[in-house]
Amino acid sequence: MRHATTANESMENGSFTVSELFKICPHCERLSKKEIGVRIPRPLGSGPSRFIPEKEILQVSKVDARTQSIFEDAFSALGRLDNISLVMGFHPRYLESFLRTQHYLLQMDGPLPLHFRHYIGIMAAARHQCAYLVNLHVNDFLQVGGDPKWLNGLEGAPQKLQNLGELNKILAHRPWLVTKAHIEHLLKAEEHSWSLAELIHAVVLLTHYHSLASYTFGCGITPEIHCDGGHTFRPPSVSNYCVCDIANGNGAMEEMGNHQVTEASCEVEVLMEKMKQLQECRDEEEATQEEMATRFEREKTESMLVVTAEDDETVPSRDVSRHFEDPSYGYKDFSRRGEHVPTFRVQDYSWEDHGYSLVNRLYPDVGQLLDEKFQMAYNLTYNTMATHKDVDTSTLRRAIWNYIHCMFGIRYDDYDYGEINQLLDRSFKVYIKTMVCSPEKITKRMYESFWRQFQHSEKVHVNLLLMEARMQAELLYALRAITRYMT
Repeated sequence: MRHATTANESMENGSFTVSELFKICPHCERLSKKEIGVRIPRPLGSGPSRFIPEKEILQVSKVDARTQSIFEDAFSALGRLDNISLVMGFHPRYLESFLRTQHYLLQMDGPLPLHFRHYIGIMAAARHQCAYLVNLHVNDFLQVGGDPKWLNGLEGAPQKLQNLGELNKILAHRPWLVTKAHIEHLLKAEEHSWSLAELIHAVVLLTHYHSLASYTFGCGITPEIHCDGGHTFRPPSVSNYCVCDIANGNGAMEEMGNHQVTEASCEVEVLMEKMKQLQECRDEEEATQEEMATRFEREKTESMLVVTAEDDETVPSRDVSRHFEDPSYGYKDFSRRGEHVPTFRVQDYSWEDHGYSLVNRLYPDVGQLLDEKFQMAYNLTYNTMATHKDVDTSTLRRAIWNYIHCMFGIRYDDYDYGEINQLLDRSFKVYIKTMVCSPEKITKRMYESFWRQFQHSEKVHVNLLLMEARMQAELLYALRAITRYMT
């Protein structure tokens, strides 16, 4: 029989899959898993995100031809379409810029060899216990010929990569502490030294994956079925309400009472009114430079009082923590225990005037790619808020971006930080600080608690803003230290 021959050939060449087994012959469908001796995995979650219903994510590519085209190109280039990209599909223009930049960093000509790039991605993602990104790049690291011994722990990697561990740690959790001395240590390590171009490449990779870990946790990204943590061999629930639905929060809205829905709707109206009032006040009067500086210091101090959710000590698993040193080292506020960090004035060192040209000079084209990605996230708008259309959201987007930079001590002289408290309520600030500083602590409840009447696509947009603002903040501190070393 022809189908039997095909099956044997498949077994011999190793390309046989369970799904192919059931396509070989209709009689095979009647075989039980026990009879064929194969355990068939089931996805642990329901869709690419624990926070967003699968049908909403899948609907995007069905109705948007551009998104579908981007997905097809990504699959052709990588041989896969990961869940990060699927959720980003809500915003195809940004997704296109993101994928172009990431492809360049990981696969195009550059100062670092391919296996180094993926290993640095592992180191960076591990700082936030992001098993999803770690596992993704462990596979990529091995595919490009990386030494499996390096995966036993950072101590198994070359000394050159081990030396990068300190910069990885500080950038991930307290970037304001990066100094010229850290850069000098890496560039003058005799046979284990980094070149300036290599270090720029490494810094961009570290900041990219620190911030991408924030996005991954903030959107509740789940592992794909073929990845660790993405499947189970347990039989499905016999009840009508699947465990996967509970984990993914499907049906959660039915539990929200009429009072909560009305209250959430009012939040949108109140926020829009505040935005309108701020615009009118800005047109009427302008605060003095002294008052602007005072408001920044006040907001920076208040941001220290915003505690991340579930602010207890978490112990990373061995599988993740082996890729970095000093797991107890985490985010600390500037003035805790009397620590003082001078304000970083963007007017003295900015991405546009300093960082961009430094990156482009030492790692050609990457400065341009990063700049396009930052601008895309910052300026992205559909002029909507929940069900309202024709809304100018620039005031709100700027407040979110500048609040994140404020948490890192970065000040814009021309911005009135008094606007932040008027536009960002405390629950939203808790979400922002947790996602940016301790993303591994993000929960579904936190995701649902802010902007309850907004669409999932709008919340994903917020997460893109948080991710890019965080990456730029880290880059500013690292690039300033490199510039000081060079001068």
